Amino acid sequence: MSKVLVIAEHDGIELNPSTAKVVSCAAGIPGAEVDVAVFASSASEIASQAADIQSVARVLTIEREENSHLLAATLAPQIVALSDGYSHVFGPSTTFGKDLMPRVAALLGVNQISDIMTVLGSHSFKRPVYAGNAVLTVEALPLQVVVATVRTASYTAAAGGNSAPISETQVNVDLPTHTRFIDIQSGASDRPDLQTASRVVSGGRALGSSENFDIIYKLADKLGAGVGASRAAVDAGYVPNEMQVGQTGKIIAPDLYIAIGISGAIQHLTGIKDAGTIVAINKDEEAPIFEVADIGLAGDLFSIVPELTDAL
Repeated sequence: MSKVLVIAEHDGIELNPSTAKVVSCAAGIPGAEVDVAVFASSASEIASQAADIQSVARVLTIEREENSHLLAATLAPQIVALSDGYSHVFGPSTTFGKDLMPRVAALLGVNQISDIMTVLGSHSFKRPVYAGNAVLTVEALPLQVVVATVRTASYTAAAGGNSAPISETQVNVDLPTHTRFIDIQSGASDRPDLQTASRVVSGGRALGSSENFDIIYKLADKLGAGVGASRAAVDAGYVPNEMQVGQTGKIIAPDLYIAIGISGAIQHLTGIKDAGTIVAINKDEEAPIFEVADIGLAGDLFSIVPELTDAL
């Protein structure tokens, strides 16, 4: 039997949907018993959400004041202490997981496997390389704990309806003092989170300015969609970095993705290749984005997008 420890991602109130997707991956390991670890200062509400996920055998809560903010430097040694007896330790391939899991692997003295997209066996997995242009099969050493991040765009969230037992757990480990939480700054928005939204509208460098991104926001609000951007738009200063979609940004898999004024560089396409329906609006009929789009509109985005918004 494989014992898999999934590290829950949350904001202190709600469980991030990435956790249920990691559980889906973990459940695919032959003979897997899946536990979810919730690190928080007060974990009861988050733990009950984790316990509802199908395939979860047990939820472990680790409550410490130091866990009120999920800092990778303080979480990693606790996870290592908790991982004794587990064959696998999984986290999401999100900003949270990419910061945390390499530290866990380093403390355990093993190599991390990144972006699992398919489980082939207990220690055999597929992962994308070269911006998704190739898929690599990797084998982990059988006698070592497998530390990995899961490509959440490749998995659907495990269903609810479970009632896994919740166990309060103590982890006795000295935490590092060189890292501390000071402040968090993020743009306030009522729009859905980019990584979990079922609909996403993204803008590119063709918008020309941050002011012109207003037409993207208006369309997104009509659709109840999250808002993203290409790297070119981010580098130009039109929008903040957290909106970037692509290989060096967020990899997403919404049901509907609308790319506006985005040419379709391979690095951007890597971030949206698992989207259900891709709609492209671009004045360049030869833009690479049209090769992957399910629906393409060639024309002036400053005319098309407002008309589309008004028609909704």
